[in-house]
Amino acid sequence: MNIGVSANKTEMLAIARAVAHEKSIDENIVIEAIEEAIEKAARSRYGAEHDIRAKIDPKTGELALTRCMTVVEEVENDSQQMSLADAKKIDKAAELGTVFTDALPPIEFGRVASLTAKQVITQKVREAERARQYEEYKDRIGEIVNGIVKRVEYGNAIIDLGRAEGVIRRNDGIPRENLQNGERVRAYIYDVREEVRGPQIFLSRAHPDFMAALFSQEVPEVYEGIIEIPSVARDPGSRAKIAVISNDSSIDPVGACVGMRGSRVQAVVSELAGEKIDIIPWSPDPATFIVNALQPAEVAKVVLDEDNSRIEVVVPDDQLSLAIGRRGQNVRLASQLTGWSIDILTEVEESERRQKEFAERTELFMSALDVDEVIAQLLATEGFTDVEEIAYVDLGEIAVIEGFDDDTAVEIQARAKDHLDKIAAERDAKRTELGVEDALLDVEGVDLQMAVAFGENDVKTVDDLAGLTPDDLRGWFETKNGERVREPGILDGFEVSAEDAEMLILRARVAAGWISEDDLPQPEAEAEEDSGDEGDADDEFAGMDLDALEAEAAALGVDLDAEPDAADEDGEDKAG
Repeated sequence: MNIGVSANKTEMLAIARAVAHEKSIDENIVIEAIEEAIEKAARSRYGAEHDIRAKIDPKTGELALTRCMTVVEEVENDSQQMSLADAKKIDKAAELGTVFTDALPPIEFGRVASLTAKQVITQKVREAERARQYEEYKDRIGEIVNGIVKRVEYGNAIIDLGRAEGVIRRNDGIPRENLQNGERVRAYIYDVREEVRGPQIFLSRAHPDFMAALFSQEVPEVYEGIIEIPSVARDPGSRAKIAVISNDSSIDPVGACVGMRGSRVQAVVSELAGEKIDIIPWSPDPATFIVNALQPAEVAKVVLDEDNSRIEVVVPDDQLSLAIGRRGQNVRLASQLTGWSIDILTEVEESERRQKEFAERTELFMSALDVDEVIAQLLATEGFTDVEEIAYVDLGEIAVIEGFDDDTAVEIQARAKDHLDKIAAERDAKRTELGVEDALLDVEGVDLQMAVAFGENDVKTVDDLAGLTPDDLRGWFETKNGERVREPGILDGFEVSAEDAEMLILRARVAAGWISEDDLPQPEAEAEEDSGDEGDADDEFAGMDLDALEAEAAALGVDLDAEPDAADEDGEDKAG
C-alpha cells in the first residue's frame, strides 16, 4: 500500500476505501490509521511534547489539524495542560476538563515523515486485518473449508482461504499425499489461536472429525441429525472405522452412509486419497459394539472388565490374523473407536490359560485348606477364585457342591478363615518389623498387605502416605532414550484405580490433619442436592407405613402390585 504525500482529500478517501475493501476491514479503521500517521508526523515537526490531533472528515476528506490544551487542577505538562485560572482568562465558562484547541497549518511531508506515516498506516491496517481474521474464524472450529495451496514449506502446507491463510502441518496431512502449489484442497479447522504474529488457523486432513464432517456433507441424514456419528478412528491414508447410529428405526444407518452402489462412501474415500472405511453400527452394549468394531473378523466369545475398561476377545485360530490386522491396525482402530483396551486370544490360547488358572487355584486350595486334590478341584470348578471368597461366602453355596454336606462346608470354611488369620498375623509381624506405624492401618482403604508394601517402599507414617501422589501409588510413564518406559508404583499388583489412589491419599491427609473431612469429594451429598423436590417427596413417603403408602398410591392411581411393562424396563436400562 502506498499513500502519496501530495494526495488531495478526494484521493485520500479513495485510497482509504480501496485499502479497506482489499483487506476486508472497516473503512473507518483505515482513516483512523491515516489520522494517527499525520499526528505522528506533526509531533515530529512541532514537538513531541504537544498534544496534536488530526481529524479527517469521512465524507469530504477535509483535514483538521489542531493542538489541544486541557484544563486541569494541577499543571504537570505546560505543553498539553493549563490551569483553571489561565483558562478563565480565555473563557470565563471554562471548567476542569475543558479542552482548548488551536488550529495548525497543514504540514509538508518529508521523505522520513512519509516513510514513518506509511509504517504507521501499514501496522494499523495489519492489526485490524488480523483482528478481523481471528473474529471470523474463531467460531468456525469444526467446519470444513476450501482453499488453494499457496506454498509448501518443510512439509507444512500454507492454504489460501480467500480472506485468511491456514496451515496444514506435516502431522495433520494425509501420509504420502503430496499437495502442490495451486491445488484446491478441503481441510478441517480444528484450532484457531491468537498469537503475536497474527491469528493461526490450524487445518487438518488427518483429524478423525474431518471424516465425520465429510459424511455430514455427503449424507443428508447425518446433516439433519437423523443419523449420528458417536466416534471415529483413523489411520490416515490407510484405513478408518466410523460408528453410526440412527434415531429413526426405519432408516438403516450403515446403508444410508454407504449410499446407492456405494456412491456416498466412495465420495468420502476419494477425498481421503483412497482410505478404506469400515462403517460400524453403534450399540449401547459394549460387548456388541466391540464385536462389530472388530469386523470383518468373527468373534467366538468376549469377557468384559468394566472397572478397567478392558475386554478379552476370543477368536477362532483362523481368525486371529484378521482380528489383529496388518501391523495390529484392525484391533488398534477398534480400540480407539470403542474406548476399550482389547486383548485378543485364540480359542486354543484361552483354553490353555484357563487350564493353567484351574491348576493354580487347585494347588492354592490344596495348600491353604489342607484338602486333597479332588476337593480342591471341586471348589475351583464351582468358580471359587481365592481363599478369602471361600471364607466369607454363605455356607449354603459350599454345601450344595456335589459330595459336600453342611459339616464339610463348616470345616472347609473354618480352615479358610484359619489360613487367612495366619497370613494376617504374618503380614502384621512383617509390618511391625518394617516400622510401619499402627495409625496407617486406621486410614480407610489401607489393609495389612498394603501396609507391608508401604513399609517396603519407606512409607511408614500417615504423613508419608499423605505426601504421595496417585502416580506414586499406581506408577507412571517416562521417556528414556526415546522410548516410553513405565516406572512401577508402590501398589503395583493391587489393581488400584486412579480415583481410589487419590481418595486413599486424601483420607491420609485428613488423618494427618492437613485437610478436613469437608474437603473430601462428596458425590452422595451432591446427588441429594441435584434431586431437589424428588428427595423431599421420598422423605414424605419414607415416613408412611405400608397401609398409608398404599392409600396414597391409590389416590394417585398407581397400582403397587402391577408388574413393570417392557417399555418401562427398557427405559430404565437405557437410563442406567
